[in-house]
Amino acid sequence: MNAPQSSSPSLANETAAVPAGNPKRKKALTALASVVVVAGLGWTAYEYLVASHYESTDNAYVQGNVIQITPQIGGTVMAIMADDTDFVKAGQPLVQLDPADAKVALDQAEAALAGAVRQVRTLYANNGTLAAQITLRDADVTRAQSDILRATDDLNRRKSLTGNGAVSKEELNHSETQLANAKSALAAAQAGVVAAREQLSSNQSLTEGTSIEQHPSVLMAAAKVREAYLATQRAAMPAPVDGYVAKRTVQLGQRVAAGTPMMSIIPLKNVWVDANFKEVQLRNIRIGQPVTLLADLYGKKVEYKGTVAGLGAGTGAAFSLLPAQNATGNWIKVVQRVPVRITLDTKQIADNPLRVGLSMDAEVDVSNKDGKMLADAPRPVSMTEVHAYAVPSEGADKDVQRVIAANVGRAGKAVRPDDSDRLAKAVKPANVAVPAVPATSASKPGAIATAS
Repeated sequence: MNAPQSSSPSLANETAAVPAGNPKRKKALTALASVVVVAGLGWTAYEYLVASHYESTDNAYVQGNVIQITPQIGGTVMAIMADDTDFVKAGQPLVQLDPADAKVALDQAEAALAGAVRQVRTLYANNGTLAAQITLRDADVTRAQSDILRATDDLNRRKSLTGNGAVSKEELNHSETQLANAKSALAAAQAGVVAAREQLSSNQSLTEGTSIEQHPSVLMAAAKVREAYLATQRAAMPAPVDGYVAKRTVQLGQRVAAGTPMMSIIPLKNVWVDANFKEVQLRNIRIGQPVTLLADLYGKKVEYKGTVAGLGAGTGAAFSLLPAQNATGNWIKVVQRVPVRITLDTKQIADNPLRVGLSMDAEVDVSNKDGKMLADAPRPVSMTEVHAYAVPSEGADKDVQRVIAANVGRAGKAVRPDDSDRLAKAVKPANVAVPAVPATSASKPGAIATAS
């Protein structure tokens, strides 16, 4: 029992000899805490002074115009002058269709135009014929009037001789019949004059105020000729812009219809970047802010400079083929992204070409917030224009003029003024006087009445 008691003072002495703490460990912990605090302050300062002025995303991809080459007319493919990966210049032929059908259609249109010109010439010629018919009908009226006068005189003479028995009753009846026949002939002649005038007026309505070249029938046929001429020129399909061929699907001998996709042209010098930023990142992004971009194709060796051109009008989910039905009960909040269009420097693209669909890292400098979030004015000029498809109309006009000149003959291009005056006088109604005839037994109810 004494041994343990004698050892207690020595254990207490040893415990008192151990120091209260480890100075080295405390110093290390203090240094580590200081480093953490300094790093936190530094990170906070960086976030506030530097990082808050930038918005970045790796959800960015190169976009460009993918121009489909489609025929404007149907036909059979005879030649293919470009293949995938080829570079083509604007106006360079890409595909040649068989022009035989288009040439046949052009011949038919030219023949229809020639027929239309000759038909219109006939209309102008009929004006003179119908005017002559009016003159002939007027002569018939004059002759009928003379017959009435002669028949009236004969009837009056026979009536004066019936009292002494010199003229028989039968002869008197024959005279009355001749007078009635003369009156009927006058009525027929007058009706013929009216009919001839109406025919002339109807024919003049098809020719007045215009020439053979400007007649509606000729203009319609000429439009068909121009349409067929354009079809012959569209048998060869040129490249609309400078670019690279992709997705060629057309084959030799293939029968294609108008609008069938045959290949695509991608102008790589006009590409841009669509960077999909989160909703919370759009607060400070404005149009015109500078952007720094890195392509996975070149890595950090090439740094592209761009500019924010505009912000999308909706999220990707809003324009998807199957939009999300957030009104259902199975709803999970998902952070949406909005595409931001970024234009690139054309010189940098020429020195380091990109491809459509390549991945990019985009970092927008949002320190300057003076720009607009959305465009508020329409584009002042056309974004792109295509001149390769413009077919000169001089060739079609010359073709039309050639056909008209070959069929117009010597009829002239318009009705001459003297012809117009003559025709105008011809349609004026003539004052036809019918002599008064004494009432006789021939003047009975139901007899033919003549206009005076």
